Amino acid sequence: MLHLLVAALLLILWALPVSADWLCDGDRLQLERVAGAVDVRGLAGGIPNSSDGTLPGDGILLTWRGTTLQLPRTNNAGPPSYTDGRWWWREPVGEAPELLERRGDVIEHACEPLVDAPVQTH
Repeated sequence: MLHLLVAALLLILWALPVSADWLCDGDRLQLERVAGAVDVRGLAGGIPNSSDGTLPGDGILLTWRGTTLQLPRTNNAGPPSYTDGRWWWREPVGEAPELLERRGDVIEHACEPLVDAPVQTH
C-alpha cells in the first residue's frame, strides 16, 4: 500500500510545472514549463522525440515585460525549443538560453541567469 502512495505522489509531483527566472535585456523573465496531454499507454517503445524531459505537446509560459506568452514545443533536434512563429525560446546550452523575436528582422534578446531566483526542478 505504501508503494502505491509513493508512486501516486511521484506522479503528482512530476506533473507540477518547472520554472526558472532569467534577466533578459535588463528585465526579469519568468519561465514555466507546462506538461502537455500525452498518453503513453500502448507505446511499447516510449514516445519518440522526447528531449531533456519534454515531450511533443509540452509548452512553456514565458512572462516578460508585462506579457505572458504560451509557446508550444517544436520538433527540432537538439535542446528543447518553443515557438509561436513570432517568439522563439531555446533551453540554455551552457549558461544562456536563446530568446528571439521576429519583427521583420530577427531580434536577439540577451538573457542571463537571475542569481537571486531559485530554480525549481523535479
